[in-house]
Amino acid sequence: MKRKQAILETATILFSRNGYRETSTAELSKIIGIAEGTIFYHFKNKETLFLSVLEHTREMILEEFENYMEKQQFKNGMNMIESSIAFHLYLAGKMENQFLLLHRYYPYQMAQEFPECRRNLEAIYDCLVSIYENAIETGQKDGSIDFMPSRKTALIIFSMVDGVVRFKTYNLYDASALFNDMIIACKKILKSNNLNMEGID
Repeated sequence: MKRKQAILETATILFSRNGYRETSTAELSKIIGIAEGTIFYHFKNKETLFLSVLEHTREMILEEFENYMEKQQFKNGMNMIESSIAFHLYLAGKMENQFLLLHRYYPYQMAQEFPECRRNLEAIYDCLVSIYENAIETGQKDGSIDFMPSRKTALIIFSMVDGVVRFKTYNLYDASALFNDMIIACKKILKSNNLNMEGID
């Protein structure tokens, strides 16, 4: 693994678990086994390192979702919603440190000062919400989802899923235990008439 990549991956773990203030470049260099100056060769300072971690997180999440959506064939928009929720939960488990980073408060504090930080956060959330929005619009065209404001409804569904992801991130509740109930709730929101519960235990 290249040093810059190793620095990014280890910094992601430290920032997500310790927070920004409690993460030191001295500790980071010790864990990787490099001189502290090597970090500053690749990254100007700690702030630049954090912004690079956030940018890398954005790239990883967007790439994962893009690859998933390209490979899938959905029966209809409702099926696309179900599959997207399932993959969202799967990805939160696979990229635990990245999602923990997103669920901390300090990135949003830094976003007020650093436009680049804000752009990366907005890009991540816009990607996730747009996936649900596209599924809703697809379902409205094929009749599997009722007509409603697609963006607002996508935000509601994303907020529901993200709330469950937070339970998982902080080990407060088994997110998988809520999956079926969450799908039923989404179906009630999206298809108030002739609700199809087929396949839900």
